[in-house]
Formats: sequence, C-alpha cells, structure tokens
Amino acid sequence: MTFIHKNLAHGRWFKLSFREQMANIGSEVFRTLSWKNKNKENAQKAFERSLELFDLTIMDKKNIKRLKEILRARELWADYVYGDNQYHQNAKMWQKYFYAFNFAVRLNY
Repeated sequence: MTFIHKNLAHGRWFKLSFREQMANIGSEVFRTLSWKNKNKENAQKAFERSLELFDLTIMDKKNIKRLKEILRARELWADYVYGDNQYHQNAKMWQKYFYAFNFAVRLNY
C-alpha cells in the first residue's frame, strides 16, 4: 500500500492519542471544505489525505473500542463529499464535529 503520509504510516501516527488523530483528520476535512468550491484538484487531494488518516486511525489497535464511531464518520464523510449525501450532512456539521477534537487537544484533555 502506498501512503501519502509516509512518516505517519510508518509508526508516528500510532503514537498520537485518539483525539490528536481525529484533530489531524479534521485539518484535512477543513481543507477539503475550504477548497471545495475554489479548486477541485486541491479539494480532491485533501479528501484523499483525510481518508488515509481515517484508515490509519482505523488500523490503530488502541482505537478498537472507538472503531464503530471512526468507521461511521468515514462513511458519512465519503458520502458527503462524493456520494449522494443521503444523510443530509453539511459543512457546518463537519466543522462542529472536528472542532470538538481540536478544542480537546488544545486543552490537553
């Protein structure tokens, strides 16, 4: 498997806490949302990076008890960006979800 985030995929990602992992995914989600109507190529690249970070988080053994949430968030995110948006998501919902992780990391919670 070829990774975009090579350093993270080779161990660094698994040293991060769950909150830090989700906050980093959120950064790519925010980039995707920011580029969505400005530059499709940049939005696509950010989306692909977000999916890779989701996949690395799924592979992390310490997140086994959170696997349902992570998989569901990945499914909803993919549906929102490239699916039919059958769950009626919007950018504000995604921002709110990931801001919580960013806030928790900043508080060192």
